[in-house]
Amino acid sequence: MADPVQPAPLPAESGTLRLFLALWPDAATRDALNRNGKWLHRHWGGRRMRADTLHITLAFLGATPVDKLDAAVACADAVEGEPYELLLDQAGYWRHNRIGWLGASETPPQHAELVEALNAQLRAADFPVDERPHVPHVTLLRKSDGGEVPECRPVRWPMREFVLVKSVTEPDSARYEVMRRWVLARVGEWVGGELG
Repeated sequence: MADPVQPAPLPAESGTLRLFLALWPDAATRDALNRNGKWLHRHWGGRRMRADTLHITLAFLGATPVDKLDAAVACADAVEGEPYELLLDQAGYWRHNRIGWLGASETPPQHAELVEALNAQLRAADFPVDERPHVPHVTLLRKSDGGEVPECRPVRWPMREFVLVKSVTEPDSARYEVMRRWVLARVGEWVGGELG
């Protein structure tokens, strides 16, 4: 099972939370992604994503009743995964929603297995699951005009953990708060003082 990192008490909130499970970049990866965002913005325009919001969504839970928060955490607790590297080497543009992104031309099997395992747990717990094929990508631009796809500098992203994120809508954007982290550990690897 994935090992939670410093499992802090979950907030005592009421109503619903907008949640998703994601891969969250370290500082070096975030900087590399942000540089590509600047480069694409020069070609395509639009609104650049803030560096502190860059991520890859693994599973989008959407508006989740607070009383289902523990169930969402339990789903992630039950998932097994191991570290891997994702090479983001392909820029792209989705005309239907005007999004510019950086993605992977090849998906490592560990990534596909992680997404599949999370979706299986969420489905079993009656969470909504996106049945479309998962396309690993980082959204870099919104409301972009797109155009000819420029070459971007590839980003090698070492995957060591995944996170549960709360999205808080603000007047001009969204703010993301990481609520919980899970380490991707090889069998027999020591994590947080316990054998993974």
